[in-house]
Formats: sequence, C-alpha cells, structure tokens
Amino acid sequence: MTERIKLLNITFDNLTETEFFDRCQSGLVVTPNVDFLIKCQTDRRLYEIINSAEWSICDSQLLFLAAKFLNRPLKQKLSGSDIFPRFCLHHQNNEKIKIFLMGAKEGVAKIAANKINTKVGREIIIDYYSPKFGYEEDQKETNKMIQLFNESGASVFALGTGCPKSEKWFHQNRDKLNAKLMFCIGATIDFEAGNIKRSPKWMSTLCLEWLYRLIKEPKRLYRRYLIEDPKFFLLLLKEKMGFYKNPF
Repeated sequence: MTERIKLLNITFDNLTETEFFDRCQSGLVVTPNVDFLIKCQTDRRLYEIINSAEWSICDSQLLFLAAKFLNRPLKQKLSGSDIFPRFCLHHQNNEKIKIFLMGAKEGVAKIAANKINTKVGREIIIDYYSPKFGYEEDQKETNKMIQLFNESGASVFALGTGCPKSEKWFHQNRDKLNAKLMFCIGATIDFEAGNIKRSPKWMSTLCLEWLYRLIKEPKRLYRRYLIEDPKFFLLLLKEKMGFYKNPF
C-alpha cells in the first residue's frame, strides 16, 4: 500500500516518479491540482471519485508547497502532463502497454499520437479519437467511445477532456471498458501536439504556470484563476489553524 497524504479533503499518493512507474499497474489515475481541490469543496461526486481512485498524484507546485506548509510533505510533484509522456517512454520496450488516446479537437490527437510514437520509437499509441462536444451527456457518443476502445486492443485508456468530465466519465463507464489502466490527462494531448505551449519551467517552479495560461487563454481561464482558485488560500489557512471542515 502507498502512503497517502491528505490536503483539505483530497488524498494524494506520496510517491516519487520512479515509484509511481514501478507500482502503477492498473486502475484509475487522477492528477488533482488547485482547481480540482476547489471543485471538491462543492462537488460531492467528484470528491468521492478522486478519493476512491487507485492513483491520485499531485499535479501542482502550489499544492506540493502547501503540503510542506502543513507539515505533510510529498516526495515529489508529479504533473500529469509530464508523467504521461514519461510513462510512454518508461514502457517503450513493454509490448503489453498499448494506449488509446482520446480528447482534444479533431486532428489534434493524431498529431500528439504521432509525436509520442516517434519519441518512444514504436507505436505505443495504437489509436486515437476526438469525442464530440458534450460527449459526457450523449449516450450514443459514449457507446461509440467504449466500442472504439474495446475493439482497439489497447490496455491503457488516456482521456484528455478536462476535469471533471474525464474523471466522471471513467467512473461511470469503467466497468464497460476492457482497460487495465485509465489516465485522466487534462490538456496533455494539446501540449504534446504543440497546439498549446506549456509555461517555461521557471514559471512552474515559482507557481506561476497559472499566470502563463491565463495570458494565453484569458476568456476561458479568467474565472478559474481570478475568481475560484484564490479561495484555496483561505482554505489552506483554515486547515493550518485547525478550522477547516470537510463539507461532505
């Protein structure tokens, strides 16, 4: 069993990257960041899904530092957008690992798949698909996604449609999938395709990745970064002082 660290009402596996790759054989992988944590204060279903996932890794430099502040240090920040491509490289010689990539706009997943396969040196991404907008509420589209995956022969399902869509879709449909491992990978497909550029490493280290993304996509992200996520600091202070209460 992996040691788990609790931050507010979310638990994280306390692992290094190497330990994660060595131990992660099956189950659902979620990558909570500050936005997840804020959503889990009001979304009971998401809260239960995150805490019941087989693997929950810290995808935030801010949360990594917050864990230290609360005297519950994590071994390493494991950003989903780093972990997934490194997972592919880690298994470059493991023919049992075959990945189906789903998410992003039409054509983007294909570009990401080709780039990852080139880096890995084999066709580790064996298929890809871009679900229709609103797929999570469209049973016909859901059935298509399940069929495409199950008929592909893939062992790993990587879904990049953002939180909480990916997490909730997997939770609702995992029993219908012939998937050994399920990854919620956020914007990783866009990053790998080069469709969206990631922030410079120094900005991520200084907890400024949010600023970089806000500048790039202000209309889409202003509410998250300027209105919703700042609530985290008050919650963190309450936790430090012993006043925080899990809303569920």
